[in-house]
Amino acid sequence: MKIRYLACLAAGGLLLLTGCERPPVDAVQTGFRGVGMEHIANPRTLQDSVNAIAERVPTVPDTPASDQEPAPEGTWENVQVLGHLSEEEFNRTMLALTTWVAAETGQGCNYCHVIEDDGEVNFVSDDIYTKVVSRDMIRMTQDLNENWQSHVGEAGVNCWTCHQGQTKPANYWFYDPNPDTVDYNRYYSDQEGIRVISQNALSGDSDNERDIWDTRHLYWLMIDMSEQLGVNCTYCHTSARFSDWEESPPQRVQALRGVRMTRHMNQEYMAPLDPHWPDDQRGVLGDGPKMQCATCHAGAYVPQYGLPATNAELWPGLQRIGDPHPGSPEYNPGTPAMMSAGQAARALGLHPSEARTAPQDQQDDDQD
Repeated sequence: MKIRYLACLAAGGLLLLTGCERPPVDAVQTGFRGVGMEHIANPRTLQDSVNAIAERVPTVPDTPASDQEPAPEGTWENVQVLGHLSEEEFNRTMLALTTWVAAETGQGCNYCHVIEDDGEVNFVSDDIYTKVVSRDMIRMTQDLNENWQSHVGEAGVNCWTCHQGQTKPANYWFYDPNPDTVDYNRYYSDQEGIRVISQNALSGDSDNERDIWDTRHLYWLMIDMSEQLGVNCTYCHTSARFSDWEESPPQRVQALRGVRMTRHMNQEYMAPLDPHWPDDQRGVLGDGPKMQCATCHAGAYVPQYGLPATNAELWPGLQRIGDPHPGSPEYNPGTPAMMSAGQAARALGLHPSEARTAPQDQQDDDQD
C-alpha cells in the first residue's frame, strides 16, 4: 500500500511539473521592490524563439550602389509606387517581394501578375487582386517608415515583418457581429478611448460614463496586447497606479503610438481595400482582413526581435524618405527618445491634467 501511495504521489508530482517551465527563469526588476514591477522571461525558450525566427530569415541580396539614377522615363508601364528606383533596385525589390509574401505558393511573380492564355506574364494588368493589394501595402510600408518612426524606429519595417513568406500574416481580424472577447473594432479601427478609470473618487456617472462591459472589453484588450507582445502588464504600467502617466515606463507611450499607428493603417489602407478582396478572403460580415499588434509583433516585444530581415534601410524603395513631415500623426520635433512616460505624454498633449483644455482629438487620445 505504501509503495502504491508513493507511486501515485510521484505521478501526481510529474503531472504538476508538466504545467511548469523548466528553469532557469529570469526576473528583471523594472521598478520599486515589493510592487511586482518585474519582467519575467525564460532565456531558454526565448532563445529557441529567436533561433526559430533567424532560421526563416531570407538571404538579402547586396544593396546596389546608392548613386544609381532612377530608371529612364518610359522604362516601366503602370508602375505607381516604385518608379523612382533604378532598374537594378526595382528588380531586386520585386524579387524580394516574391520571397517575403509568395514563397509558400511557389508562384513567384505570377502570384501578383496575370498570366495570359499564351503563357506570357502581363506585368501591366491590374486584373488580379493581389497586385492591387500589394501596391497599397507598399504605400503603407513607405508611410510607416517615413511618418511613424516614433514607433517603428530607425530600422523601420518591410513586408517580411508581417508576412514571413506567407500570403497573409498569421495574425489579423475581421468585424465580429457579436464579439465574446476582444472587440478589436472599438480600439484598432474606431477612435474609441481605452481608459475606463475615473480621475476623481466617488464621482458617480458625472465623471465617468464607462460601465462594467466597457471595463470587461478593456481588460480583454490589455491581456490580448500583453500576449501579442510577449510581455506582462508592468512592461507598460506601474503596478500601484496603472492609469498614472507620470510614473509609467516609456514603453507605455510607445504602445500608445502603436495603437494610433494600427488605427491609421486600418482606416487609410486596409478598409479601402475591402472591395478588392475575393469572397474566400472575407470575414462573416464581408469585410477584408485588418491589422492588430500581433500582425507585426507575433509574440515578440520587438518584431522579429530586431533581426536584420526587418531593416527597411536595406530597401530604398521602402525605407523612410525623410524626417516625419508636419502632417504626420506622430510629428513631434525635439522630443527625446527616452524621456519618461509622463514627460512624453505632456509633450504629445496627452497628460490627464491637460485633457480638459486640449482639442477633442487629444482628449480622445488621452483615454488610451
